[in-house]
Amino acid sequence: MASLNNLKKSIAVVALAASLAASLAACGDNDRNEPVQVVTPPTPEHVSYTFDVTVSNLTAGQPLSPIAVIAHTEGTLWQIGNAASVALETIAEGGDNSQLLALENAIANASSEGLVGPGANTTITLTTDSFEALKLSLATMMVNTNDGFTGLSALDVSSLAVGDSLTRTTVAYDAGTEANTEAAGTIPGPADGGEGFNEARDDVNFVARHPGVVTNEDGLSSSVLSPEHKFDNPLAKVVITRTQ
Repeated sequence: MASLNNLKKSIAVVALAASLAASLAACGDNDRNEPVQVVTPPTPEHVSYTFDVTVSNLTAGQPLSPIAVIAHTEGTLWQIGNAASVALETIAEGGDNSQLLALENAIANASSEGLVGPGANTTITLTTDSFEALKLSLATMMVNTNDGFTGLSALDVSSLAVGDSLTRTTVAYDAGTEANTEAAGTIPGPADGGEGFNEARDDVNFVARHPGVVTNEDGLSSSVLSPEHKFDNPLAKVVITRTQ
């Protein structure tokens, strides 16, 4: 009788072992056969920020050169009392904005097309991928001067919501890189059609507020400028609107 009981226990143990083995094998098969699920995070939606910059020429006889607009987070285009950069000198003497548009700290740039005549206006659209601490700067030459320019330097637009606008007026600056002789051959605008940028600097070599022009009717007989080329501040009205 004891032998029979022992035999039954042995059979039961063997059966249990077989059952466990089968269960483990099944688990192993499930682990091997079930595909590994890889979750790919969604691609972040591309966000861009767009601004319309409308510049109105408020002068009576000073066309403005093609207007350079740049977006940046650091630096300024100029500071009163400091020497002008070569990029600023190039636009202030000859109206060429290409070097300003290519500034290293610019994260986006845009330019108007052609001169903006007295009483006229133009709108420049600029789009950037960055918005935090965003600043906009713009510059343009009064082309019937030796090295006069106007614009805005490092205007903070990072708080503008879509549809909001900022309105500013600009004043006249002198790059301090070319003497204001107003002599024939020295002014690139339609009043003279003379030389533009010249790398030689023969003036005070710092940016200041422009004193205004002295015309041939003011006693400067060598001046090619007439009273129509005079200007008063403000020179331009700038409206910056965030559209996206």
